[in-house]
Amino acid sequence: MTASTGSNPKLVKRLLLIVVGMFGFGFAMVPLYDVFCDITGINGKTGGRVAIAAVIEPDLDRTVMVEFIANVNQSMPWDFTPVVSRMEVHPGKMYRTSFHAKNRTDRTMVGQAIPSVTPGLAARHFKKTECFCFTEQQFLAGEGRDMPLLFMLDPELPEEIEVVTLSYTFFDKHKAIN
Repeated sequence: MTASTGSNPKLVKRLLLIVVGMFGFGFAMVPLYDVFCDITGINGKTGGRVAIAAVIEPDLDRTVMVEFIANVNQSMPWDFTPVVSRMEVHPGKMYRTSFHAKNRTDRTMVGQAIPSVTPGLAARHFKKTECFCFTEQQFLAGEGRDMPLLFMLDPELPEEIEVVTLSYTFFDKHKAIN
């Protein structure tokens, strides 16, 4: 019996080490997932603000249909719609469109739009230089406004992709100002 009680402290230490390791791994999953999505383009995540330094020659022989979808989280009492639902674009050429949002409440609210691109392979080729999704958006009670989006599709977009969908979901940041 003394042999088994002597190994208990070692077992407890090993189990505690495993628990601490699992806890740390849980915290590391979020940044690891973000890196994985950035590398693979999975989950439709687009890069943040992109500065286009080189002059890119547009591919005027090719067109791609870009569809725009706007959603609000179920707890978000806003109207949110794209000004146009689709555009035919040439890869390599810059385009401007906008989305309209309106706060239907009687209080100031802050929201954040999260983008998603499908198919996932197209996400790394969707370049935004100006987007309301880069920052939080504060709307006064009853305020509505158009929010610009300046984008282009990289000419390296695979030929088999003929339709790209850009979807935004607006979330309430739970920061009622008033």
